[in-house]
Order: sequence, then structure tokens, then C-alpha cells
Amino acid sequence: TTGCRRTSSRAIVGGDSMLPNFLDGDLVLYNRMVSEYARGDIVSMRVPSGDYYIKRVIATGGDTVDLIDGKVYVNGEMIDDPWGFGQTLEETGVIIYPYTVRDGNVFVLGDNRTVSMDSRMFGEVNKRQIKGRIILRVSFKSPEGLLIKGITNE
Repeated sequence: TTGCRRTSSRAIVGGDSMLPNFLDGDLVLYNRMVSEYARGDIVSMRVPSGDYYIKRVIATGGDTVDLIDGKVYVNGEMIDDPWGFGQTLEETGVIIYPYTVRDGNVFVLGDNRTVSMDSRMFGEVNKRQIKGRIILRVSFKSPEGLLIKGITNE
């Protein structure tokens, strides 16, 4: 229909990079009408290799990220990181710390820091690469059985 635009879309979580908060095979729904992102938002995005990832925004344009002793610091303060699993170590890649995120970009990490491919390896992500913010998770593998959960960045 003319003038109608799809405001949401879906994706399937692939792999373990978002454990324990998202499981391999989870179905997620994302809002495509978002243009601004905040620390803690979970986004569906396309990386330079062409793959699609689901990651968590850790810093936005103008923020300075540093990794010290397995902890994440943004603008000189260790962040409250209830989502992170495992130490957040520097990886061989394009980032030299401390790193200041350019305007229009975000720095993302997977929740399972020990296995995640994220901004530590491929650098910051331009907002144009982001398909949307995750708003709903449907898991068929949850220990509780079928799980349907709204997602916020808190």
C-alpha cells in the first residue's frame, strides 16, 4: 500500500555472543524507526563483512571508551555493566584505547565478552548500519520454557 512503511522487523540470534541474556535461536523483534541510541540499547546491525549481529551499545558519539583490567570505562568512569559476562579484554583489531567514538557512531559489545565479535575487533558502528533497537525477545530454549519478554535498556 502507498505510504505504508514497516516500522518493525525480526531477526534470529545466531551464536553465543549475547549469552546469558539472549540464546542462540531466539527470535527478536526490532523497532526500525529509532534514530538515536543510548548506552544499554540492544541493536540489530550490519557489520562491514555483510553479516548481521545483535549487540549492546556501550558508548555513543563523543564518549571515550577504555578497557582496564577486564572492565569497561566510559568517559573515565567504570560503567555499571549488569549485562556483561566474562572479562572485557582488548582484542587484536582496529581499536587503540582509550578510544573516542566519532559523532554518528556507536561502540558495541556482545554480552558474552569472551566470545563476542564486536567493536573491539571491527571498530565503531555507524548509525546507518543499525537496522533497529531490539524491543522483544521470544525464546523457545529458555529454562522456563517459552519466554516472551519486552526489552528495555535497563
